[in-house]
Amino acid sequence: MTKQSRFAWSQILGYGLAGLVGAGVAVVSQRSSISNPSNSAQSTAQSPNMTAINHRLNVTGRGGDGDFVAVAAKKVEPAVVRIDTEQVIQLSKDPALENPILRRFFGMDNAPMPQQRELRRGIGSGFIVDRNGILLTNAHVVKGADKVTVTLIDGRTFQGTVRGTDELMDLAVVKIDPKGQELPVVPLGSSDQVEVGDWAITVGNPLGLNNTVTLGIVSNLSRSSNQVGIPEKRLDFIQTDAAINPGNSGGPLLNKAGEVIGINTAIRSDAQGIGFAIPINTVKAVQPLLADGKSVPYPYLGVQMATITPEIAQMNNRRSDLPFQIPEVAGVLVIQVQPNAPAATAGVRPGDVFVELNGQPITKAEQIQQVLAKSQVGQTLQVKARRGDQTLALSIRVGNLRDATNE
Repeated sequence: MTKQSRFAWSQILGYGLAGLVGAGVAVVSQRSSISNPSNSAQSTAQSPNMTAINHRLNVTGRGGDGDFVAVAAKKVEPAVVRIDTEQVIQLSKDPALENPILRRFFGMDNAPMPQQRELRRGIGSGFIVDRNGILLTNAHVVKGADKVTVTLIDGRTFQGTVRGTDELMDLAVVKIDPKGQELPVVPLGSSDQVEVGDWAITVGNPLGLNNTVTLGIVSNLSRSSNQVGIPEKRLDFIQTDAAINPGNSGGPLLNKAGEVIGINTAIRSDAQGIGFAIPINTVKAVQPLLADGKSVPYPYLGVQMATITPEIAQMNNRRSDLPFQIPEVAGVLVIQVQPNAPAATAGVRPGDVFVELNGQPITKAEQIQQVLAKSQVGQTLQVKARRGDQTLALSIRVGNLRDATNE
C-alpha cells in the first residue's frame, strides 16, 4: 500500500466511523480513535483498599456569589449515599485436587472438595430520588453484587435491592425500605437547560472519602460514547472538569442551584480534568422502566457509518484495493451492514451514501444518530441514498438492539 493510499483511508477513519448504530460492530470515534485501553474511559466505582473516612460535609462559602457551592451542596448532601457492594466469586478449582490418585496420596479420599471463593468489595455513590426509597446509581457500581449496602450521611444504613439495570446506559435503580422513616431526596433539574461554561458541582465518595464536593464547569454537552472511550454505551455524555475519581460513580452532577443535571460515570484515564456524566433527562425517560424491572428498548439500524465529503471520496476512489467505489458526494457512508439487521432487510449495502433522512439533507453521521435516538422501535425511516450513479429511496424499519443481541 502506498503512502498516499494509507493517508486516504485514514481520512475516512479520522473523519469518523460514527457511533454504533448496530450491534457488535467495531467503531472508531468521529473525532479520534480511542481503541487503546490506556486511552479509554474508566468507570469510577472504587474497590476499597483503605479505611473509609466518614465525616459530615464541610463546605465553606467564599463570600458573595461563592456561597452557591456551599448552598447547593448542603441542599443535596442528605440524599447522596454511599453504596458498598459485596460479591462472592467462585474461583477455578485446582485440577490436582480432582485427581483421585493425588487425593489418596495426601489422605484426602473422604475429605470434601475445598470451596475456593473470593469476596470482592466495591464502593460507589448514588442519590435518593423518591421518598419511598428509590435511588439512582451506575450499573457498573452494583453489577453482580450479592449484597448492596446503602449508607446516608446521617449514619443510617439500609440493605438495597437492585430493581433494574441498563448496561448500555450504565444506569441502575436500587430500592431501599425506609421502614416508615423519612428519607431526603435530591431535586432533579433539566440537562436540556445546561450550557457549556455553567458551573458543575459533584458530590460523592471518591476513594471512600465520603461526601466529597468538587467544583468545575460544564465543558461539553454532547460527547459521544466513542469520544468518551466507551463505544459500547448508547448515549451522549456531559463533559466536566469538576474532579471525578474512583468511588464517584453514580453520584450527582449538580448545577449552581443544587439541582441534579447528570450522574457521574466515567473519567479519561490518560488525562486530568476530563470526566463524564449521564444527562439527567436521559435518565428520567427510562427510570420508570428500570424501577419496574423492565428492559429499555434501543432503536437501531445495524450499520457502521462514516461522515464523507467529495474530497475524501475522491482520494479513496484512487485506490485499487477498496471493496467499493464511493459516490463523490457529501453524506454518510455505509461502511458495513450487519446481517439480518433492519438496514440489511431494507436493501442497504456497504458503499451506499445516505444523503437525506426523512426528507432532510444529512451531511454528518451524528445527524442519523440523533434522529434514531428519538425514534421508536417499529417506526419507518425514509432514506435517500446514492449507490454509484443511482439515487435510491429506501424505507428502513427501526429495530430493537436488544433483539439483535439476544439472537
